[in-house]
Amino acid sequence: MNKLFMAALGGTIAGVMMTSQFTGPLIAQETAKVKSTYEQLDLFGDIFERIRSAYVEDVDEGQLIESAINGMLTSLDPHSSYMPPSDFDSMQVQTRGEFGGLGIEVTQENGFVKVVSPIDDTPAANAGVMAGDFITKVDGDNTLGLTLDEAVEKMRGPVGSEIIITIAREGVDEPFDVSIIRDTIKIKAVRARNEGNTVVLRVSSFTDQTYVNLQDSIAKRIEELGGEENVTGFVIDLRNNPGGLLKQAILVSDAFLDKGEIVSTRGRDTRDSERFNATQGDLTNGKPIVVLINGGSASASEIVAGALQDHHRAIVVGTRSFGKGSVQTIMPLQGEGAIRLTTARYYTPSGRSIQKLGVSPDILVEQRPPSEEATSDDEPASPRFESDLRGSLTNDSLTDDERKLLEEERKEQEDAAKLRDQDYQLSYALDILKGLSVIGGQK
Repeated sequence: MNKLFMAALGGTIAGVMMTSQFTGPLIAQETAKVKSTYEQLDLFGDIFERIRSAYVEDVDEGQLIESAINGMLTSLDPHSSYMPPSDFDSMQVQTRGEFGGLGIEVTQENGFVKVVSPIDDTPAANAGVMAGDFITKVDGDNTLGLTLDEAVEKMRGPVGSEIIITIAREGVDEPFDVSIIRDTIKIKAVRARNEGNTVVLRVSSFTDQTYVNLQDSIAKRIEELGGEENVTGFVIDLRNNPGGLLKQAILVSDAFLDKGEIVSTRGRDTRDSERFNATQGDLTNGKPIVVLINGGSASASEIVAGALQDHHRAIVVGTRSFGKGSVQTIMPLQGEGAIRLTTARYYTPSGRSIQKLGVSPDILVEQRPPSEEATSDDEPASPRFESDLRGSLTNDSLTDDERKLLEEERKEQEDAAKLRDQDYQLSYALDILKGLSVIGGQK
Protein backbone atom coordinates (compact mmCIF):
# COMPACT_ATOMS: atom_id res chain seq x y z
CA MET A 1 0.00 0.00 0.00
CA ASN A 2 2.85 2.38 0.92
CA LYS A 3 4.66 1.65 -2.35
CA LEU A 4 1.51 2.34 -4.34
CA PHE A 5 0.94 5.62 -2.46
CA MET A 6 4.53 6.74 -3.01
CA ALA A 7 4.37 5.78 -6.69
CA ALA A 8 1.20 7.83 -7.16
CA LEU A 9 2.75 10.73 -5.28
CA GLY A 10 5.88 10.54 -7.42
CA GLY A 11 3.80 10.57 -10.57
CA THR A 12 1.95 13.66 -9.37
CA ILE A 13 5.18 15.46 -8.55
CA ALA A 14 6.68 14.58 -11.91
CA GLY A 15 3.63 15.96 -13.66
CA VAL A 16 3.83 19.25 -11.76
CA MET A 17 7.52 19.65 -12.52
CA MET A 18 6.83 19.30 -16.22
CA THR A 19 4.28 22.14 -16.21
CA SER A 20 6.06 24.76 -14.15
CA GLN A 21 9.67 25.70 -13.52
CA PHE A 22 8.86 27.68 -10.36
CA THR A 23 7.50 24.88 -8.15
CA GLY A 24 10.81 23.12 -7.51
CA PRO A 25 11.43 24.45 -3.95
CA LEU A 26 7.81 23.76 -2.92
CA ILE A 27 7.99 20.22 -4.27
CA ALA A 28 11.26 19.62 -2.45
CA GLN A 29 9.67 20.79 0.82
CA GLU A 30 6.64 18.56 0.32
CA THR A 31 8.84 15.59 -0.54
CA ALA A 32 10.91 16.17 2.60
CA LYS A 33 7.75 16.42 4.68
CA VAL A 34 6.40 13.13 3.33
CA LYS A 35 9.79 11.48 3.85
CA SER A 36 9.86 12.70 7.47
CA THR A 37 6.34 11.34 8.05
CA TYR A 38 7.27 7.90 6.75
CA GLU A 39 10.46 7.93 8.79
CA GLN A 40 8.31 8.52 11.88
CA LEU A 41 6.01 5.66 10.88
CA ASP A 42 9.08 3.43 10.48
CA LEU A 43 10.12 4.52 13.98
CA PHE A 44 6.69 3.55 15.29
CA GLY A 45 7.02 0.14 13.65
CA ASP A 46 10.48 -0.33 15.17
CA ILE A 47 9.23 0.53 18.67
CA PHE A 48 6.18 -1.72 18.27
CA GLU A 49 8.40 -4.65 17.28
CA ARG A 50 10.78 -4.09 20.23
CA ILE A 51 7.85 -4.01 22.67
CA ARG A 52 6.35 -7.13 21.12
CA SER A 53 9.60 -9.08 21.29
CA ALA A 54 11.41 -7.71 24.36
CA TYR A 55 8.81 -6.54 26.88
CA VAL A 56 8.97 -8.39 30.19
CA GLU A 57 5.55 -10.00 29.60
CA ASP A 58 3.57 -11.11 26.57
CA VAL A 59 1.55 -8.26 25.10
CA ASP A 60 -1.75 -8.21 23.26
CA GLU A 61 -0.67 -6.79 19.90
CA GLY A 62 -4.17 -5.64 19.00
CA GLN A 63 -4.55 -3.87 22.33
CA LEU A 64 -1.15 -2.26 21.89
CA ILE A 65 -2.10 -0.79 18.52
CA GLU A 66 -5.49 0.30 19.85
CA SER A 67 -3.77 2.12 22.72
CA ALA A 68 -1.42 3.83 20.28
CA ILE A 69 -4.34 4.99 18.15
CA ASN A 70 -6.21 6.28 21.18
CA GLY A 71 -3.09 8.02 22.46
CA MET A 72 -2.71 9.80 19.13
CA LEU A 73 -6.32 11.01 19.24
CA THR A 74 -6.44 12.01 22.91
CA SER A 75 -3.26 14.08 22.45
CA LEU A 76 -5.30 16.38 20.18
CA ASP A 77 -8.00 17.44 22.68
CA PRO A 78 -10.12 15.91 25.47
CA HIS A 79 -13.00 15.06 23.13
CA SER A 80 -11.24 13.15 20.33
CA SER A 81 -10.91 9.41 20.90
CA TYR A 82 -10.97 5.96 19.37
CA MET A 83 -14.06 3.83 19.88
CA PRO A 84 -13.69 0.07 19.51
CA PRO A 85 -16.79 -1.72 18.19
CA SER A 86 -18.36 -2.19 21.65
CA ASP A 87 -17.98 1.50 22.53
CA PHE A 88 -19.26 2.57 19.12
CA ASP A 89 -22.37 0.45 19.61
CA SER A 90 -22.83 1.90 23.10
CA MET A 91 -22.54 5.46 21.76
CA GLN A 92 -25.21 4.79 19.14
CA VAL A 93 -27.51 3.41 21.82
CA GLN A 94 -26.93 6.48 24.02
CA THR A 95 -27.99 8.88 21.30
CA ARG A 96 -31.24 6.93 21.04
CA GLY A 97 -31.86 7.73 24.71
CA GLU A 98 -31.42 4.39 26.50
CA PHE A 99 -28.24 2.75 27.78
CA GLY A 100 -26.69 0.99 30.75
CA GLY A 101 -24.46 2.70 33.30
CA LEU A 102 -24.32 5.27 36.10
CA GLY A 103 -25.89 8.23 34.33
CA ILE A 104 -23.07 10.79 34.25
CA GLU A 105 -21.40 12.79 31.51
CA VAL A 106 -17.65 13.08 32.10
CA THR A 107 -14.65 14.82 30.59
CA GLN A 108 -10.96 14.96 31.43
CA GLU A 109 -9.19 17.89 33.01
CA ASN A 110 -5.46 17.88 33.82
CA GLY A 111 -5.47 14.09 33.74
CA PHE A 112 -8.43 13.77 36.12
CA VAL A 113 -11.93 12.54 35.31
CA LYS A 114 -14.37 15.41 35.85
CA VAL A 115 -18.15 15.18 35.99
CA VAL A 116 -19.75 17.54 33.47
CA SER A 117 -23.17 16.70 34.85
CA PRO A 118 -25.26 13.89 36.27
CA ILE A 119 -28.31 12.95 34.22
CA ASP A 120 -31.68 13.47 35.87
CA ASP A 121 -33.23 10.52 37.72
CA THR A 122 -30.24 8.19 37.25
CA PRO A 123 -28.23 6.26 39.87
CA ALA A 124 -25.46 8.88 39.87
CA ALA A 125 -27.86 11.80 40.31
CA ASN A 126 -29.78 9.97 43.05
CA ALA A 127 -26.51 9.17 44.84
CA GLY A 128 -25.64 12.87 45.02
CA VAL A 129 -22.96 13.11 42.32
CA MET A 130 -22.67 16.76 41.26
CA ALA A 131 -21.40 18.71 38.26
CA GLY A 132 -17.77 19.69 38.85
CA ASP A 133 -16.93 16.62 40.96
CA PHE A 134 -13.64 14.87 40.23
CA ILE A 135 -13.69 11.06 40.21
CA THR A 136 -10.30 10.10 41.61
CA LYS A 137 -10.85 6.36 42.06
CA VAL A 138 -13.13 3.63 40.73
CA ASP A 139 -13.49 0.64 43.05
CA GLY A 140 -10.24 1.69 44.70
CA ASP A 141 -8.25 2.01 41.46
CA ASN A 142 -6.77 5.44 40.74
CA THR A 143 -8.11 7.15 37.60
CA LEU A 144 -5.10 9.46 37.22
CA GLY A 145 -3.14 8.39 34.17
CA LEU A 146 -6.06 6.63 32.50
CA THR A 147 -7.50 7.87 29.24
CA LEU A 148 -11.10 9.06 29.41
CA ASP A 149 -12.32 5.95 27.57
CA GLU A 150 -10.39 3.70 29.96
CA ALA A 151 -11.95 5.44 32.96
CA VAL A 152 -15.42 5.18 31.43
CA GLU A 153 -14.86 1.49 30.72
CA LYS A 154 -14.04 0.94 34.41
CA MET A 155 -17.33 2.57 35.38
CA ARG A 156 -19.35 0.31 33.10
CA GLY A 157 -20.62 -3.04 34.28
CA PRO A 158 -23.63 -5.32 34.59
CA VAL A 159 -26.95 -3.75 35.54
CA GLY A 160 -27.54 -4.27 39.27
CA SER A 161 -23.84 -4.45 40.18
CA GLU A 162 -22.31 -2.08 42.73
CA ILE A 163 -19.55 0.40 42.01
CA ILE A 164 -17.77 2.64 44.50
CA ILE A 165 -16.36 5.88 43.14
CA THR A 166 -14.16 8.24 45.13
CA ILE A 167 -15.03 11.90 44.66
CA ALA A 168 -13.04 15.07 45.29
CA ARG A 169 -15.35 18.05 45.57
CA GLU A 170 -14.58 21.74 45.84
CA GLY A 171 -15.32 22.96 49.36
CA VAL A 172 -15.00 19.47 50.87
CA ASP A 173 -11.69 18.87 52.64
CA GLU A 174 -11.25 15.17 51.95
CA PRO A 175 -12.26 12.88 49.06
CA PHE A 176 -15.20 10.63 49.90
CA ASP A 177 -16.66 7.38 48.58
CA VAL A 178 -20.04 7.07 46.90
CA SER A 179 -21.68 3.67 46.37
CA ILE A 180 -23.82 3.40 43.22
CA ILE A 181 -25.81 0.50 41.80
CA ARG A 182 -25.54 0.37 38.02
CA ASP A 183 -28.83 0.48 36.17
CA THR A 184 -30.34 0.79 32.71
CA ILE A 185 -30.44 4.49 31.97
CA LYS A 186 -33.62 5.55 30.21
CA ILE A 187 -33.52 9.20 29.39
CA LYS A 188 -36.71 11.18 28.95
CA ALA A 189 -35.11 14.10 27.20
CA VAL A 190 -37.79 16.64 28.19
CA ARG A 191 -39.94 16.81 31.31
CA ALA A 192 -42.50 19.55 31.67
CA ARG A 193 -44.72 20.92 34.41
CA ASN A 194 -46.73 24.02 35.14
CA GLU A 195 -45.72 26.39 37.93
CA GLY A 196 -48.74 28.63 38.22
CA ASN A 197 -49.25 29.97 34.70
CA THR A 198 -45.64 29.35 33.67
CA VAL A 199 -44.56 26.26 31.72
CA VAL A 200 -41.26 24.82 32.97
CA LEU A 201 -39.43 22.70 30.40
CA ARG A 202 -36.64 20.61 31.88
CA VAL A 203 -34.39 19.57 28.95
CA SER A 204 -31.89 17.03 30.32
CA SER A 205 -30.16 15.86 27.12
CA PHE A 206 -30.14 16.13 23.34
CA THR A 207 -31.00 12.70 21.94
CA ASP A 208 -32.98 11.67 18.87
CA GLN A 209 -36.17 12.23 20.90
CA THR A 210 -35.53 15.71 22.32
CA TYR A 211 -37.38 17.88 19.82
CA VAL A 212 -40.35 15.51 19.60
CA ASN A 213 -40.56 15.41 23.43
CA LEU A 214 -40.35 19.20 23.56
CA GLN A 215 -43.08 19.72 20.99
CA ASP A 216 -45.45 17.31 22.75
CA SER A 217 -44.69 18.75 26.20
CA ILE A 218 -45.41 22.33 25.16
CA ALA A 219 -48.72 21.39 23.52
CA LYS A 220 -49.90 19.39 26.55
CA ARG A 221 -48.98 22.04 29.12
CA ILE A 222 -50.65 24.82 27.14
CA GLU A 223 -53.77 22.69 26.91
CA GLU A 224 -53.70 22.11 30.69
CA LEU A 225 -53.70 25.87 31.25
CA GLY A 226 -56.69 26.33 28.99
CA GLY A 227 -54.91 27.86 26.00
CA GLU A 228 -51.84 29.99 25.29
CA GLU A 229 -53.67 33.16 26.37
CA ASN A 230 -53.37 31.86 29.94
CA VAL A 231 -49.63 31.18 29.71
CA THR A 232 -47.37 33.75 31.37
CA GLY A 233 -44.18 32.45 29.80
CA PHE A 234 -41.73 29.56 29.56
CA VAL A 235 -38.67 28.47 31.52
CA ILE A 236 -36.20 26.30 29.59
CA ASP A 237 -34.09 24.56 32.22
CA LEU A 238 -30.76 23.50 30.67
CA ARG A 239 -28.88 23.13 33.96
CA ASN A 240 -26.62 20.07 34.09
CA ASN A 241 -27.49 19.21 30.48
CA PRO A 242 -24.25 17.76 29.02
CA GLY A 243 -25.34 18.19 25.40
CA GLY A 244 -25.66 15.62 22.65
CA LEU A 245 -26.71 15.83 19.02
CA LEU A 246 -26.04 19.07 17.13
CA LYS A 247 -29.11 18.53 14.94
CA GLN A 248 -31.35 18.39 18.01
CA ALA A 249 -29.83 21.58 19.44
CA ILE A 250 -30.68 23.33 16.16
CA LEU A 251 -34.27 21.99 16.18
CA VAL A 252 -34.82 23.04 19.80
CA SER A 253 -33.46 26.54 19.11
CA ASP A 254 -35.62 26.79 15.99
CA ALA A 255 -38.67 25.89 18.11
CA PHE A 256 -38.47 29.34 19.74
CA LEU A 257 -37.19 31.43 16.80
CA ASP A 258 -38.88 32.66 13.62
CA LYS A 259 -35.80 33.70 11.67
CA GLY A 260 -32.07 34.34 11.83
CA GLU A 261 -28.96 32.27 12.32
CA ILE A 262 -28.94 29.63 15.06
CA VAL A 263 -25.31 28.50 14.93
CA SER A 264 -22.40 28.28 12.53
CA THR A 265 -19.60 25.73 12.42
CA ARG A 266 -16.12 26.41 11.08
CA GLY A 267 -13.51 23.77 10.38
CA ARG A 268 -9.91 24.00 9.21
CA ASP A 269 -11.06 24.23 5.60
CA THR A 270 -13.33 27.25 5.08
CA ARG A 271 -15.25 25.24 2.47
CA ASP A 272 -16.49 23.02 5.28
CA SER A 273 -18.12 25.90 7.16
CA GLU A 274 -21.87 25.67 7.68
CA ARG A 275 -24.60 28.00 8.86
CA PHE A 276 -27.91 26.86 10.26
CA ASN A 277 -30.88 29.24 10.18
CA ALA A 278 -34.23 29.26 11.91
CA THR A 279 -37.44 28.63 10.00
CA GLN A 280 -40.80 30.33 10.41
CA GLY A 281 -42.80 29.18 13.41
CA ASP A 282 -42.42 29.70 17.17
CA LEU A 283 -44.04 27.00 19.32
CA THR A 284 -44.65 29.58 22.06
CA ASN A 285 -46.01 32.34 19.79
CA GLY A 286 -43.57 34.89 21.17
CA LYS A 287 -44.26 34.34 24.87
CA PRO A 288 -41.44 35.49 27.22
CA ILE A 289 -38.72 32.91 27.88
CA VAL A 290 -36.12 32.50 30.62
CA VAL A 291 -33.29 30.01 30.07
CA LEU A 292 -31.54 28.49 33.10
CA ILE A 293 -27.87 27.41 32.79
CA ASN A 294 -25.02 26.45 35.09
CA GLY A 295 -21.54 24.93 34.95
CA GLY A 296 -23.02 21.59 33.93
CA SER A 297 -24.65 23.03 30.79
CA ALA A 298 -22.40 22.03 27.90
CA SER A 299 -22.14 21.76 24.13
CA ALA A 300 -25.65 21.49 22.62
CA SER A 301 -27.08 23.25 25.68
CA GLU A 302 -24.77 26.17 25.05
CA ILE A 303 -25.83 26.34 21.41
CA VAL A 304 -29.47 26.77 22.47
CA ALA A 305 -28.70 29.27 25.24
CA GLY A 306 -26.35 31.26 23.01
CA ALA A 307 -28.80 31.40 20.10
CA LEU A 308 -31.75 32.57 22.20
CA GLN A 309 -29.53 35.05 24.05
CA ASP A 310 -28.02 36.58 20.89
CA HIS A 311 -31.46 37.01 19.32
CA HIS A 312 -32.77 38.60 22.56
CA ARG A 313 -35.43 35.92 22.54
CA ALA A 314 -34.75 34.84 26.12
CA ILE A 315 -33.26 36.10 29.36
CA VAL A 316 -30.45 33.76 30.42
CA VAL A 317 -30.23 33.24 34.18
CA GLY A 318 -27.87 31.23 36.36
CA THR A 319 -24.11 30.79 36.27
CA ARG A 320 -21.53 30.48 33.48
CA SER A 321 -21.87 27.36 31.33
CA PHE A 322 -19.20 24.70 30.78
CA GLY A 323 -17.54 26.15 27.68
CA LYS A 324 -17.38 23.29 25.16
CA GLY A 325 -17.48 25.02 21.81
CA SER A 326 -16.30 22.24 19.52
CA VAL A 327 -18.03 19.79 17.20
CA GLN A 328 -17.11 16.10 17.09
CA THR A 329 -17.71 13.98 14.00
CA ILE A 330 -18.12 10.22 14.36
CA MET A 331 -16.19 8.48 11.59
CA PRO A 332 -16.84 4.72 11.22
CA LEU A 333 -13.75 2.62 10.53
CA GLN A 334 -13.07 -0.81 9.09
CA GLY A 335 -13.59 -3.44 11.74
CA GLU A 336 -16.83 -1.78 12.96
CA GLY A 337 -15.10 0.68 15.29
CA ALA A 338 -15.01 4.46 14.86
CA ILE A 339 -13.13 7.59 15.82
CA ARG A 340 -14.65 10.62 17.46
CA LEU A 341 -12.71 13.52 15.93
CA THR A 342 -13.02 17.22 16.64
CA THR A 343 -13.63 18.72 13.21
CA ALA A 344 -14.98 22.22 13.85
CA ARG A 345 -15.69 24.98 16.32
CA TYR A 346 -19.18 26.38 16.58
CA TYR A 347 -20.16 30.03 16.90
CA THR A 348 -23.29 31.71 18.20
CA PRO A 349 -25.27 34.04 15.89
CA SER A 350 -23.22 37.08 16.96
CA GLY A 351 -20.05 35.29 15.88
CA ARG A 352 -18.68 34.49 19.35
CA SER A 353 -17.05 31.21 20.26
CA ILE A 354 -17.86 29.89 23.71
CA GLN A 355 -14.84 27.53 23.75
CA LYS A 356 -13.35 27.70 27.27
CA LEU A 357 -15.45 30.81 27.98
CA GLY A 358 -18.96 29.39 28.18
CA VAL A 359 -22.19 31.34 27.90
CA SER A 360 -22.40 34.12 30.47
CA PRO A 361 -25.89 34.61 31.91
CA ASP A 362 -27.67 37.93 31.49
CA ILE A 363 -28.41 37.76 35.21
CA LEU A 364 -25.91 35.96 37.42
CA VAL A 365 -27.78 33.94 40.04
CA GLU A 366 -25.92 31.46 42.22
CA GLN A 367 -27.84 28.44 43.41
CA ARG A 368 -28.52 28.41 47.14
CA PRO A 369 -28.52 25.21 49.18
CA PRO A 370 -32.03 24.11 50.20
CA SER A 371 -33.18 25.79 53.40
CA GLU A 372 -34.30 23.77 56.36
CA GLU A 373 -38.00 24.02 57.00
CA ALA A 374 -38.99 26.39 59.74
CA THR A 375 -40.06 24.79 62.97
CA SER A 376 -43.05 25.71 65.06
CA ASP A 377 -40.65 27.48 67.44
CA ASP A 378 -39.94 29.99 64.69
CA GLU A 379 -43.57 31.05 64.41
CA PRO A 380 -44.39 34.40 66.01
CA ALA A 381 -46.57 34.22 69.06
CA SER A 382 -48.70 37.26 68.19
CA PRO A 383 -50.96 37.91 65.15
CA ARG A 384 -49.19 39.38 62.12
CA PHE A 385 -52.09 40.91 60.20
CA GLU A 386 -55.30 42.82 60.82
CA SER A 387 -57.22 39.77 59.61
CA ASP A 388 -55.76 37.77 62.50
CA LEU A 389 -57.32 40.06 65.09
CA ARG A 390 -60.54 38.88 66.66
CA GLY A 391 -63.51 41.05 65.77
CA SER A 392 -61.76 42.98 62.95
CA LEU A 393 -63.99 44.72 60.41
CA THR A 394 -64.79 42.96 57.12
CA ASN A 395 -63.69 44.28 53.73
CA ASP A 396 -66.72 45.60 51.87
CA SER A 397 -64.92 46.61 48.65
CA LEU A 398 -64.52 43.12 47.16
CA THR A 399 -67.05 40.74 45.68
CA ASP A 400 -66.85 37.04 46.53
CA ASP A 401 -65.28 36.32 43.15
CA GLU A 402 -62.70 39.06 43.60
CA ARG A 403 -61.88 37.83 47.07
CA LYS A 404 -61.47 34.28 45.75
CA LEU A 405 -59.16 35.51 42.98
CA LEU A 406 -57.08 37.44 45.51
CA GLU A 407 -56.75 34.37 47.70
CA GLU A 408 -55.61 32.29 44.69
CA GLU A 409 -52.97 34.90 43.80
CA ARG A 410 -51.70 34.90 47.36
CA LYS A 411 -51.53 31.11 47.32
CA GLU A 412 -49.39 31.28 44.16
CA GLN A 413 -47.09 33.79 45.86
CA GLU A 414 -46.74 31.56 48.92
CA ASP A 415 -45.91 28.57 46.69
CA ALA A 416 -43.31 30.67 44.86
CA ALA A 417 -41.76 31.69 48.17
CA LYS A 418 -41.50 28.02 49.22
CA LEU A 419 -39.83 27.23 45.89
CA ARG A 420 -37.07 29.75 46.69
CA ASP A 421 -36.00 27.47 49.53
CA GLN A 422 -35.87 24.44 47.21
CA ASP A 423 -34.58 25.84 43.89
CA TYR A 424 -33.57 29.48 44.08
CA GLN A 425 -32.55 29.81 40.42
CA LEU A 426 -35.86 28.45 39.12
CA SER A 427 -37.76 30.66 41.55
CA TYR A 428 -35.82 33.65 40.25
CA ALA A 429 -36.75 32.75 36.68
CA LEU A 430 -40.44 32.50 37.60
CA ASP A 431 -40.27 35.89 39.33
CA ILE A 432 -38.85 37.44 36.15
CA LEU A 433 -41.71 36.07 34.05
CA LYS A 434 -44.23 37.18 36.65
CA GLY A 435 -42.80 40.70 36.51
CA LEU A 436 -42.91 40.74 32.72
CA SER A 437 -46.55 39.62 32.77
CA VAL A 438 -47.46 42.43 35.18
CA ILE A 439 -45.81 45.00 32.92
CA GLY A 440 -47.52 43.47 29.88
CA GLY A 441 -50.93 43.51 31.60
CA GLN A 442 -51.33 39.73 31.64
CA LYS A 443 -52.81 37.79 34.52
